[in-house]
Amino acid sequence: MRERYEERASRFDGATVWTLDAPAGRPRPVLPDGCMDLLWSGDRLLVAGPDTRAFEASDVGGGRFTGIRFAPGTAPVLLGVPAHELRDSRVDLADLWPGAATRRLVERIGDAPDPAVALEELALRRAADTGPPDPLMTAVAARLGRGRSVAATAGSVGLGVRQLHRRSRAAFGYGPKTLARVLRLQRALALVRSATPYAEAALAAGCADQAHLAREMRDLTGMTLGAYLAGTRTGYEASANSETAHPSGSSTIA
Repeated sequence: MRERYEERASRFDGATVWTLDAPAGRPRPVLPDGCMDLLWSGDRLLVAGPDTRAFEASDVGGGRFTGIRFAPGTAPVLLGVPAHELRDSRVDLADLWPGAATRRLVERIGDAPDPAVALEELALRRAADTGPPDPLMTAVAARLGRGRSVAATAGSVGLGVRQLHRRSRAAFGYGPKTLARVLRLQRALALVRSATPYAEAALAAGCADQAHLAREMRDLTGMTLGAYLAGTRTGYEASANSETAHPSGSSTIA
């Protein structure tokens, strides 16, 4: 089987629906992106929490995996669990929701002709019951994603630094400084994948210089930029669009 990754915008605001056809036995490091995913592995519903470092699943076999990737800060209200309780983890949805209800969902998605559509409908139905995410935290994620500083972001949304940190842990899984670093790295990697020179990508993303970007890459992923690019070329982050990296949960199958 040749690895293939595809994604599309979801009807759930800000989310992305994705599918991954994965051969067995290939390591797939997944880089932090500030997001959380609800995953279908063929017989299990899993939640991928927010990562503070690269996550590498231990493959137990190939197959098709499907997920919906939620924008930063939008998944906790759906799941009914603060994001920091799921940080750097992959858990069965049955550990978060009542077992009988989750078993019915597993059966429904397993019987669906398109699991991606079934996951999307699950999220939309759940949102109708839980309501929208905290708009203040959505605004925080948007500002940090555009490169605003933590202090400026706190001031713009009317929160003190301590208040912002506390609410960020619940919404994003960690404080605003970590989210800012993760989103800055993702901006830089998007530029690097589009063949922007490292030094230019670093400055455009908000790093002080190329050395700063290199340190952030090592700290958050354990990889160098060169190793990351080599990996995208050889396929461990292969996708239908070679400029799109795997989402936060797309390699989780165990």
